[in-house]
Amino acid sequence: MKKLNVLVIALALTLAITGCGAKQGDTKQSGGTKYKFATDAAYAPMEFMDKDKVSGFDIDFLGEVMKEAGLPYEIVNTGWDTMLTSVQQGKEYQGGIASVSITDDRKQSYDYSAPYFESTNMILVKEGSPIKSALDLKDKKVAVQISTTADILMTKILGADNKSLKRLDNNTLGLMELDSNGVDAFVADIAIVREYVKNNPNKKFVVISDPQNFVSEYYGILLPKGSELKAKLDPAIKKVIENGAYAKVYKKWFGQEPDTKKLLEQK
Repeated sequence: MKKLNVLVIALALTLAITGCGAKQGDTKQSGGTKYKFATDAAYAPMEFMDKDKVSGFDIDFLGEVMKEAGLPYEIVNTGWDTMLTSVQQGKEYQGGIASVSITDDRKQSYDYSAPYFESTNMILVKEGSPIKSALDLKDKKVAVQISTTADILMTKILGADNKSLKRLDNNTLGLMELDSNGVDAFVADIAIVREYVKNNPNKKFVVISDPQNFVSEYYGILLPKGSELKAKLDPAIKKVIENGAYAKVYKKWFGQEPDTKKLLEQK
């Protein structure tokens, strides 16, 4: 995997790409409806901008699924909030993929594909911090990306009106806040936190796991309510996981084998 600093990626995105969208299609697909997927390409290594191309684990995974399903598609970088809104409307975009956790609240407004990735939220602090668990964050300043499960979890712990909870537009801003001592901790998905620490070995950061308060969650492809695409994606996802294509993509981005048995047990 090409090592990319998440701060550089997102800053470049903000300055040069935000609003214009980066497109990517699979030319091997047959004719028919071309499905458009929105993404938030500021979430390395899951999805990010590599020059003018959307790249990452989710992007490669979607490519395998659409190839298996025999469906033409394109990916457009819209940003997080626009993705959520546009997929819910189901007009311009037929799906969204951006490490979207499957939650009961979101199921009220969206359908999901079958789960394709197991994740959990992690706490990132500076070396020497007294913080050891999620409950230690109650009297601290914490940064999260707005409308993510990290936001939901920390809102429950700190309270919806707590000014110490900084709900920012993207994870890069949260990482910058922690780096500049604007907050005591940053909370986000495991892949995001570990990627940042790996790409910044000289910074004295500590990653904290808290399985009691941050349980495992699963990502799914986001779909409009009643989407006909779900019936096409779910069998393709199952096939991609079973035939080894999923493991190949997973190892490319994370350097290890995935637990596909546990993944296939999810409903």
